Amino acid sequence: MDDSKINRTAVENRSTRETLIELGLGLDEAEPPQVSTGIPFFDHMLTLFTIHGFFALSLTAKGDLEVDCHHTVEDVGIVLGDAFSRALGDRKGITRYGFAVTPMDDALCAVAVDLSKRPYLVYHVPPVSGVSGAFGISLAKEFFRAFSVHGGMNLHINVSYGENEHHILESIFKSLGRALDQACSREGRLEDVRSSKGLL
Repeated sequence: MDDSKINRTAVENRSTRETLIELGLGLDEAEPPQVSTGIPFFDHMLTLFTIHGFFALSLTAKGDLEVDCHHTVEDVGIVLGDAFSRALGDRKGITRYGFAVTPMDDALCAVAVDLSKRPYLVYHVPPVSGVSGAFGISLAKEFFRAFSVHGGMNLHINVSYGENEHHILESIFKSLGRALDQACSREGRLEDVRSSKGLL
C-alpha cells in the first residue's frame, strides 16, 4: 500500500467531572477550523495554530469555567496531544523534526519539536506587565505541557523578546503550527522511523 494515500486522522473524546471534550484532527487536509472551548482567546490561538500548521481541527470543549479555565485548557492539551499521537500512528516515514521562527509585531518566537515519543517541554517566555486575561502566558504553559506529554514530543518554545502578551502568545502558536507541519510531513527517502535505533 502507498503510505502517501493513508489519511492520517484521529477522533478523541474525554469526559470527566470537569470537562467534556470532542475533537477531530486531520494532518493532511487543511480545512477551516471549528474551535469552541468557551474561552475566546484560547479559541483564537488554536485557530491560528491550525491554520499555520495546515491541519484540520474540529474541537468542542465544555468545562467548569465558573471555577477556572485551567481544567479546560489542560484537558484540551491532553486530548489534542492524544489525537496527534494517534494520527501519526507508528511515525514511520515522517520528517520527525520541525523548527519555525515567527515574528508578531514586538514579539519573536522560535519553536523546535522532535516527535520522538520522549516528551519534554522547555518554555522560555519573557515576563509581561499587567493582568492577564482568562488565557495568558502562565496558563498556556499548562496547555503546552499536557500537549507535549500526550503527543509524545520534545517541545522547545523560546520567545526571544516581546512586550505584548497577545503578540507573544500569537507568535508561539503560529510557530508551533509551522514546526509541527514540518515534523509531521512525510519524508520520501524514509521507509522506517528516522532513528539510528530503528525504533522511537
